Amino acid sequence: MIDLKALNLALEQLEEERHIPREKIMEAINDSLVAAYKKDYGKKGQIIKANFDLNSGKTEFFQVKIAVDDTVVRPASESDEDEEFVETKEIGSDDDEIKEKPRFNEEHHMWIEDARKIKKDVQLEEELIFPLETKDDYGRIAAQTAKQVIIQRIREAEKVSIMDEYEEKEGEIITGKVQKIERGNVFVDLGHTTALLPYEEQIPGEFYRQGERIKAYLYSVEETPRGIMLKLSRSHPRFVERLFEIEAPEIASGLVTIKSIAREAGSRTKIAVESTDNSIDPVGSLVGGRGTRVNTVISELGGEKIDIIEWEEDLALFISNALSPAKITNVTLEEDHQAKIEVVADQFSLAVGKGGQNVRLAAKLSGWKIDIIAPDNLEDRNKKTVETKVEDETPAETETKAEDTPTETPESTESEPAEATEEKPEETSSEAESETTDAGEEK
Repeated sequence: MIDLKALNLALEQLEEERHIPREKIMEAINDSLVAAYKKDYGKKGQIIKANFDLNSGKTEFFQVKIAVDDTVVRPASESDEDEEFVETKEIGSDDDEIKEKPRFNEEHHMWIEDARKIKKDVQLEEELIFPLETKDDYGRIAAQTAKQVIIQRIREAEKVSIMDEYEEKEGEIITGKVQKIERGNVFVDLGHTTALLPYEEQIPGEFYRQGERIKAYLYSVEETPRGIMLKLSRSHPRFVERLFEIEAPEIASGLVTIKSIAREAGSRTKIAVESTDNSIDPVGSLVGGRGTRVNTVISELGGEKIDIIEWEEDLALFISNALSPAKITNVTLEEDHQAKIEVVADQFSLAVGKGGQNVRLAAKLSGWKIDIIAPDNLEDRNKKTVETKVEDETPAETETKAEDTPTETPESTESEPAEATEEKPEETSSEAESETTDAGEEK
């Protein structure tokens, strides 16, 4: 005797915990009863259906036969008793399709002439239902078969239910408890199913404890032979975007949009935002009063730094903003999405960032290749520019400079002879004195 109260409680529990509709569970029960009936009392080729009544606990069995004629099946003969199907070729068809024509089976088929004796308006390939004798006594093998069928059907129904539920949630943040950790991979319990947080999708440096509640981004829902595989990520750039959508209602309403995002998980993130309403500050919307909104996101990410930049249509200005907090002197846009950046000496290391992180994130954010010119290279380039300008001067300018330069030469040449003439009288007077002195001595 079936305990209907316990059965109804079990159905309600399956419906609540595993989100399986009651109709699907009843289909599984009917299929298991059909399998048990066919195992002990069925004949080869029979189509049997069952109807279990939850209120009374009684089961009704029916046999289904299909109305056929010579175009659908071929008559049975002794020579092909073991052959179920035979290949037939449709003559006159465009592609000469080869179809399998089944052999007539009296447990499965009914000639249409006989079927019209029971139901006058029966159509070709219409199903006719005949009641069968109800059986209550089943063997052990039949009971095991029924058990396997109902388990399989419930698993299939649960698989469809999970697929339908989480396909809609793909690309959103979900919350769960850490169930276990194996080889760096974290298994997260979501209630009626389990999701996987792979090691490569975790934030570097994070540690998880069993039973801890975590948030993660659902980026993949896959159907595998073992069931539905849900893959989570905490290092995905969209995870930061979804966190800001939760904190900032302006993003959820569409007044502020995130145009681009670049992230190196656990270290730094750059976000470019734009406002569709001129009265709303996009950067301030994400920062919040006294930084409450951005600080909430930072704490969820374990202290990861976040730079919020306003989107600009002017690419040069946007690239300059993307390299903040460095102050950019000049931005030159070249072909093949390359940008040359000029900075002063004290801003060079700030523009590049630690290990090139700042310029790397700015390149991801803007989609341009960024080349920051070092101050030394900048000075060398300026020197080369000056030298090139000097070499390119015209001959007329050179001649005018040459005329101006020798004007000082005559003065120097005139002064030198003057000095020489002044020195000569001194020599003459000294010679005269010496001669006078010699003459006096002789006297």
